[in-house]
Amino acid sequence: MDYLFFFLGLGLLLLGANYLVDSAVAIAQRAKISNFIIGLTIVGIGTSAPELFVSIQSALTCHGDIAMGNVLGSNIANVFLILGVTAIILPFSIDKMQQRRDIPVGIGAAILVMLLANDSLIPGINENSLSRLDGVFLLLVFIIYMAFVILRKGKDPNQALAEADEETKSQLAGKNVILLWVIAAASLAALLWGGNMFLDAAKSLAKTWGMSEAVISITIVAIGTSLPELITAIIAACKKNPQLALGNVIGSNVFNLLMILGVSSTVHSYTLSTINLVDYAMAIVAALCIFITIFTFGKKKFDRIEGFIFLAIYVGYTTYLLMR
Repeated sequence: MDYLFFFLGLGLLLLGANYLVDSAVAIAQRAKISNFIIGLTIVGIGTSAPELFVSIQSALTCHGDIAMGNVLGSNIANVFLILGVTAIILPFSIDKMQQRRDIPVGIGAAILVMLLANDSLIPGINENSLSRLDGVFLLLVFIIYMAFVILRKGKDPNQALAEADEETKSQLAGKNVILLWVIAAASLAALLWGGNMFLDAAKSLAKTWGMSEAVISITIVAIGTSLPELITAIIAACKKNPQLALGNVIGSNVFNLLMILGVSSTVHSYTLSTINLVDYAMAIVAALCIFITIFTFGKKKFDRIEGFIFLAIYVGYTTYLLMR
């Protein structure tokens, strides 16, 4: 039954996130909100909805290791698994804005989370935690980052509007507004119910397999909540638009570290017991590896060699986790 509830909960999470974003976009467009704002808020946050709901529910039920492990694991999978698979299917270039702003922000966010979460590095403190004050600080950094994103997009209005129109296409456009609200409410209920079912099954499976909550959250839970990014990346590569995967991964990773951990720890502070420095270090290494690819093999480009290296790193780290 645990396996059934695990996959059923994951399915509800993914379906709920998809239809919540689509219905919210259609409702916002009916309210005459610009596609530019919709793309930055509803679409941007919506792609991280599975991780957000799992982390909030983990924090509320005092399972801090799952909340943190879900985010760290998602970021590690996004880089080594998703970008690795994408580059193997079709190599792609890295644009200047990603090199100068987005990739460094991703590295900085990973380092910041490691410093905030490892209180035991300070003499006299024996317990690691993410407090409400830490959460507020992460959200403040996230707001500053979003402000820079908005300013950057405003430099080229035509390109910004074209990107926004593409990002905010909804399969529910044109539907009756009452139906849209019903779909949004049902999607939110699916996210909440699916998140609870998914978490409960994951915790039960961890006990059955003799694994810590940290390990199962970094592996199984993280891959499950990263499925939307993985599917999007594969489809983008097959349609010969693989660079979309890099933008999605970098954006998702920054959202995960600053917004999701910020919201979840602001809602309820939590302690961390089985997440160790190796896990934080891997999240930082993942962010650094994106930067390193700018200068290796095909410069300023993700090529197939780097794709295979990324996949090998992910397999190696997962093997280490299972042995741990």
